[in-house]
Amino acid sequence: MDPRQFVRGLPKAELHLHIEGSLEPEMLFALAAKHRLTLKFSSMEEVRKAYEFDDLQSFLDIYYEGAAVLRDADDFRALTAAYLKRAHADGVVHAEIFCDPQTHTARGVPTRAVLEGISEGLAQGERDLGITSRLIVCFLRHLSEAEAFATLAEALKFRALFHGVGLDSSEKGHPPSKFARVFERARAEGLVAVAHAGEEGPPEYIEQALDLLKVARIDHGVRCLEKPALVERLRAQGVPLTVCPLSNVKLKVFRRLQDHNLKRLLDAGLRVTVNSDDPAYFGGYVLDNYVECAAALGLSRAELAQLCANSISASLLPDARKTVFLEKIRNSCALP
Repeated sequence: MDPRQFVRGLPKAELHLHIEGSLEPEMLFALAAKHRLTLKFSSMEEVRKAYEFDDLQSFLDIYYEGAAVLRDADDFRALTAAYLKRAHADGVVHAEIFCDPQTHTARGVPTRAVLEGISEGLAQGERDLGITSRLIVCFLRHLSEAEAFATLAEALKFRALFHGVGLDSSEKGHPPSKFARVFERARAEGLVAVAHAGEEGPPEYIEQALDLLKVARIDHGVRCLEKPALVERLRAQGVPLTVCPLSNVKLKVFRRLQDHNLKRLLDAGLRVTVNSDDPAYFGGYVLDNYVECAAALGLSRAELAQLCANSISASLLPDARKTVFLEKIRNSCALP
């Protein structure tokens, strides 16, 4: 059995997916036409050619421009439904999706439209495809603490629609410590905390996310290997890392996929998972990430199965559902 067929057949969760980053060029043009917006690109081919990035910031520049076509709740519903259709085809049984309200409220789009639209898409995915989900509201770390507090206050009006908070956008120069009080407030509301750390930022940002934000997961975290004591802490505490290999290569965190430290993270006993991040921009959805890593890093069937199992165990699924999926993975590949 080839790796694509093998991994597709295993239940898996995607835990690091920015819904705005799943905006494919076809939908970009369709929504621009719907809202009578003029794009700086004349064709979908021109858009795809623009997806060559020097670093995280060069990606974010075009990412925010693309997100400008998302204007009403139905846009967010359609975007979410389209992603879940792709995820279902990859064998994803559960998705925990990030959204960035500040990207849209800055353009006058109400938080209600963002959260209700995405939630409608998630409900549609569960009804039609059987994919369960959780929504995580992220704060843009290049903006101020005050703006994050305002975003949280507005989002809490729709508390039933989301399960957690996260921290994303430009990492350099914006340590987790900047948002410690915001996360404290969010946790007091019963929200699960996660945060991007250790992608472009140093290992110390991972430590801050753990110590100050009290996160349940680290998003990315690939630079942890620079600090052995941190690796041991992550291993001992079983902290999940939501790694995004194709994204890391596209944004020059690693020069080639063959240079990626995913296998070293796994060999170190870390609870590493595989995810797609912003698949429309980075050239692959979650199954592509698994398959290309298998080829580039020589991952065995057992290692691929372990990555799928990690994704389930690191998710916010109820324990009973985790047990069902983990048993299926064990039965498929004789994992202990």
